[in-house]
Amino acid sequence: MSAVFAAVLAVALSSSSVTVKNRRLERDETVGKALTRTGLDDAANTQVQAALKAAGFDFKKARTGDQLRAVFEGEGLVSLDYRRSLLTEWAVSRDGAGLRAVKRDVARTERTDLVELTVESSVWDAALKAGEKPDVAITLADVFAWDVDFYRDVQKGDRMRAVVEKVLHKGRVIEYGRVLGAEYVGSSVGTKRSFHFVLPDSSSSYFLEDGSSARKTFLKSPLKFAQVTSGFGPRFHPIINQFGAHNGIDYGTPVGTPVWAVADGAVTRAGWDAGGGNMVCVKHVLSLETCYLHLSKIHVKAGQKVAQKTILGDSGNTGLSTGPHLHFGMKRGGHWVNPLSQNMPRADPLPAALLPSFREAIAPVLAQLDGAASNAAASP
Repeated sequence: MSAVFAAVLAVALSSSSVTVKNRRLERDETVGKALTRTGLDDAANTQVQAALKAAGFDFKKARTGDQLRAVFEGEGLVSLDYRRSLLTEWAVSRDGAGLRAVKRDVARTERTDLVELTVESSVWDAALKAGEKPDVAITLADVFAWDVDFYRDVQKGDRMRAVVEKVLHKGRVIEYGRVLGAEYVGSSVGTKRSFHFVLPDSSSSYFLEDGSSARKTFLKSPLKFAQVTSGFGPRFHPIINQFGAHNGIDYGTPVGTPVWAVADGAVTRAGWDAGGGNMVCVKHVLSLETCYLHLSKIHVKAGQKVAQKTILGDSGNTGLSTGPHLHFGMKRGGHWVNPLSQNMPRADPLPAALLPSFREAIAPVLAQLDGAASNAAASP
């Protein structure tokens, strides 16, 4: 709590007519609805939202769990705090007859650390055991999404090392930044290494140690973490009560899990299908097309161009579905193929002219990874 807000609150609480209301943004709730739940009338609600917008507040980034703290004197709003995280806060206060919002500067520090994880049951649990936030598991899943399926490929004893940027508040890790370099050593996928590099046009990507692109044209999975519950091929469908071709892979996952595009492409279909429920299909290069079925929500439109990792929708249980899951199908040349058996090419490597600067940039990161590997090998 800031000193200014504390002072306002102290003065306000000296009156017996003062009330303080704390709310959290609920699932699928807008900021406006959350403000209404604090007791604001329509006019005050509009004023608060206008003040937040003028202060650079992005309503599209509002997330479930965001905190609101409103202080009222009688029926009038004295002040309101909106906290997105420990590092992101907005304060709304009276300014004459209107309201004014400011974004607070929160003290933070940044540092780069070596994170080491050893899998016993899951990457999530490995992060907790290493004293890290589970978010780092999601961060690493992004880096290795082209080579490692974080449900099927991860085995007990697999190891990960990563040089990661951290943002801290009062010594506590609040969020993870870029992964500058990472290594995955797994019994099923072997050793994978990837390094972050900023290109001359200020864009960035991940590359292997020799300058090859870490990015493949297709991701290994349309979900970061999900279990394959049904494979490709003939199976008995309990709803239609007969055997038939299962032209894809089923991933068991809770309703609302983000589903991302496995490759760049254009949306060819986004809507309702009698069997597939809410469905999205995307056309890609190499005569390939992917389809995502049983979604609870669709976030794209037909004809829209999407990049790899674009969120197409949320997983669900719509259509002829026996439970919450994602059906993922892939066509090559118009014929259904098994997505898990496809070997996709990598994107273009770094130009030869950039290799010297790339090697120079990754040298300190490589030294940290190699040093950690040597220490691990020397330890009993």
